[in-house]
Amino acid sequence: MQHPRFKRILLKLSGEALMGNQQYGIDAKVLTAFAQEVAEIHRIGVQIGLVIGGGNIIRGDQAAAQGIDKVSGDYMGMLATVINAIAMQNALEQQGVPTRLQTSIAMAQIAEPYIRRRAMRHLEKNRVVIFGAGTGNPYFTTDTTAVLRAIEIESEVVIKGTKVDGIYDADPVKVPTAKRFDRVSFDHVIENKLSVMDFTAMTLCRENGLPILVFNMNGEGNLKKLILGDTSIATIVGNLS
Repeated sequence: MQHPRFKRILLKLSGEALMGNQQYGIDAKVLTAFAQEVAEIHRIGVQIGLVIGGGNIIRGDQAAAQGIDKVSGDYMGMLATVINAIAMQNALEQQGVPTRLQTSIAMAQIAEPYIRRRAMRHLEKNRVVIFGAGTGNPYFTTDTTAVLRAIEIESEVVIKGTKVDGIYDADPVKVPTAKRFDRVSFDHVIENKLSVMDFTAMTLCRENGLPILVFNMNGEGNLKKLILGDTSIATIVGNLS
């Protein structure tokens, strides 16, 4: 029997990650691969909350750049996260994983409203809970949503899946000599504006002592390795007991 290091996690995925090599939308192969990774850790008893961004469809700042009102653009971005959440829910259920989708904006025909106590109960019953529509408010990113939900559901850690194997002091794709951090403090991330999460999300993590693990979600089996305790494949932000 494999014993996970974490009993309850909040997994944050970017919408862009679902595109694969496409320029827009959802790559079905990537979606299935991610669902399989999540299913693997679900089978060993990990309780999972999941937040997915909407950048593969539209983000609020993209809409604003096109002349759309900022608030309207942010609501468009929230709806994009729901599309991704529905896709992930379907992919997980095809893997035999029970799920619940909760949204911060009422959508009775397709999702439950976000209710903290109900979400906690679903987790206790080993259902993956997918949180869609951000916080339900404009001006907040899905990074902030992920941290807020993690705190509310009493997650032990926020795990952020990216395309690289951790946090660097520069973009490793553009700067081959970029330095990778094994561990970094919240203050260092904030002061040096490292690309991890936005300022609000990082501040929430720091104030609530919620650690973050940043790893490459595209590596097969990486999520399970991380859950089983191999933090060498990730950068740790904050104090991880």
